[in-house]
Amino acid sequence: MAGKKVSRRDFVRTGAAAAAGAAAGMAASRLPAADTKSILNYNPKMEYRDWGKTGLKVSAVCLGGHWKRLDKVVPSCNKGGRGWLQFDLDDPGFQKNRYDVVSKCIELGINYIDACTVQEVKAYAKALEGRRDKMYLGFSWYQKEMRSLSNAWKKAKKGGKPMPAGWITGKLMEALEEGFRETGLEYVDLWRITMHEQSVKHDDAEVEEMMRALEKARKQGKARFTGFSSHHREHIAKCITTYPEIVDSIVTPYTAKTKKMPGDSVFTVLEERKVGFFGIKPFASGSLFKGDSTPDHAEAEADDRRARLAIRFILCNPVITAPIPGMITTHQVENVAKAVAERRELDVAEARELEEAMDEAWAKLPPDYEWLKDWEYV
Repeated sequence: MAGKKVSRRDFVRTGAAAAAGAAAGMAASRLPAADTKSILNYNPKMEYRDWGKTGLKVSAVCLGGHWKRLDKVVPSCNKGGRGWLQFDLDDPGFQKNRYDVVSKCIELGINYIDACTVQEVKAYAKALEGRRDKMYLGFSWYQKEMRSLSNAWKKAKKGGKPMPAGWITGKLMEALEEGFRETGLEYVDLWRITMHEQSVKHDDAEVEEMMRALEKARKQGKARFTGFSSHHREHIAKCITTYPEIVDSIVTPYTAKTKKMPGDSVFTVLEERKVGFFGIKPFASGSLFKGDSTPDHAEAEADDRRARLAIRFILCNPVITAPIPGMITTHQVENVAKAVAERRELDVAEARELEEAMDEAWAKLPPDYEWLKDWEYV
């Protein structure tokens, strides 16, 4: 029921039954009424996809945690002219915007939010107060997870004073508990630890300790499912095959240019191991668009169309569970939901239109996102 607080004990007791019920559902998006009861926040106009081997289904498009450009529609949240992660979380306009966007997601049947930063977890935990049972929540307290811990681990090892065994596992569990204390959360549906991106690899010992933390959290009832975020394809495949019982989901880039690599593709591993796959950067970090995301911009209507074409293209790959665009207005939520309902396959003219738009997006990628070009063939 709306407003009911779901405790850790509640979800541990009922989670297995819910998963079993969801696993019995049909793969099609338009399911008989008897097969929709176990789908969280079900809406007959939304499509739902299998969430890997979890036995659950999630909406074909979900809510990414980022709110880039939000100051374009809520200027009060960024009076200091800072980056989007420094926006004022206590600003009434910011809080109303996040509440309204989450409300629109719930209304349209979207049932997963992916929060990967301290700020995002705080903002969405607040936006979900009183309705935590309407959304699955992906959690990462990334500032205190593998990126910083790996750097400290390597520095200590290089200095001849390696960290004791279990140090990373312990620090990760501390970060999870801190996240719970700061937000009032009692559990998360997916703990997807944020790892280094494309340029830095983790050594086997680091990964082993990370996996032990994920396993421990699940056994303690703090995370229903577990996984990680990475931008390194070979690393992703290795983690999945080495720890098949721990990796339920991954979070990694998938743009409207992404294609399956002939032969050795990470998509093959995802499909064979039934791993959930949430795709970030579906709009190439906003480079797909010509406008500034404000409703009255001259390019607003054209940008809406580009967004729908991109979502339709991405959903043609059955391996992806859902793209997770960061959305800053209720209109954007409505637009991506519209894309899910539209004809899936692009016709020749649409495919050419999207290809040209993505070529332009590739040409104007900012320097810190040039690496997205490495995700054209995966």
